[in-house]
Amino acid sequence: MVCKMRIGIDLGGTNIAAAFVDDNGTIAERVSIRTNAHEGEQTVVEGLLTVCDMLVEEAHVSPSSVGIGVPGAVNTKKGIVPFTANLPIGGVNITDGIHRKYGCPVYLGNDANCAALGEVTVGGAKGVESAVVVTLGTGIGGGVILDGKLHTGLSGAAGELGHMVIIENGRECGCGRRGCWETYASATGLKKTVEEFAQTHPDSMLHSLRDADTQKISGRAIFVAYHANDEAARLALDQYIKHLATGIANLINILEPEVVCVGGGISNEWGTIEAQLNAAVDAEKITRFSAGEQMTRLVRAQLGNDAGIIGAAMLGD
Repeated sequence: MVCKMRIGIDLGGTNIAAAFVDDNGTIAERVSIRTNAHEGEQTVVEGLLTVCDMLVEEAHVSPSSVGIGVPGAVNTKKGIVPFTANLPIGGVNITDGIHRKYGCPVYLGNDANCAALGEVTVGGAKGVESAVVVTLGTGIGGGVILDGKLHTGLSGAAGELGHMVIIENGRECGCGRRGCWETYASATGLKKTVEEFAQTHPDSMLHSLRDADTQKISGRAIFVAYHANDEAARLALDQYIKHLATGIANLINILEPEVVCVGGGISNEWGTIEAQLNAAVDAEKITRFSAGEQMTRLVRAQLGNDAGIIGAAMLGD
C-alpha cells in the first residue's frame, strides 16, 4: 500500500520551495526551483506542478493534499490569486493542474497566514488555540489563529497586520496610507529609524556605520552600535521597540490571544529586545489591570523559512 503525505509549497518571487510534510508537521523531503516569474504566468503555474512531480519521484509517495502559500490575497474557492505584487498570476487558476494530475484536494493560502499556521502546528506557538503570528521582514506579515483555526476573513484577505495605522499622517506606506505599523516596525522601518538617528547624531558610532556613498545603514548596524554602548543606537532602538510594542499591544487588546509569536530577521536579536519589548507591551495592554489572571505570552517564532511550507501543508485541516 502506498503511503500518502501532504505537500506544502511556498511560492515566492524568487523560488518555489516545496516539501512532503506528515500529519505531525515534520518535513520528510524537500525541493526548490527558481520561480522565473519574468517568463510569465504559465512558467509559474508549471513550476508548481514541477515541484510536486519532483517530490513524488524522489519519495515514491503520492500527496494526500497540496497546499500553496502565495504572497497576496487568495480566493480559495476559485483557486486564484486576485492580486499579488511580484508574480504574474493575478486572476489565474494555479490549482487545477495539480488537482487533475494527482486527484487530491489543493488549497491556497496567503503566505504569512501559512507561516502562522506552521508556528501553531510545530513552532513557537505550538499547542495553543489562539495566536497572532507577526513576521518582521521588508514589511510586516501576519496571521491570526482563533479557536485552533486560521482566520482568513470575508474575502480571504484577513491578517494584514502591518497596515494598521499607529501614527496619524506618519510615514508613507506602499499600501497608500500613512503611518502604517510596518513603516515603523518592519526591518525597513527599523532602517529608516536608524538612518534618522544617525543623521541627527553625527558624532555617534551609528553615524560612522553609514555607507559613505548612499548614506544608508543596515538594520544590523544598530545592534552592533547598541552593543558597543552607542547612545544614538540606544535611542533609536528604544523608539523602534516602542513602535513595535504599540502594534503588538493593539493586537492583544483586540484579540487577547494566548500567544503573540514574533518572527522574521529582527527576531534573531530576541535576546537583546525581549525584556524591553515585554515591558513596553505590558504598559499598553488593557489586561495590565488584571493582575493574577492569565496573560498573553510573547514568544519568538522557531521555524524560520520552514514555517510557510509546513503551514501550507496544513491548509484544509
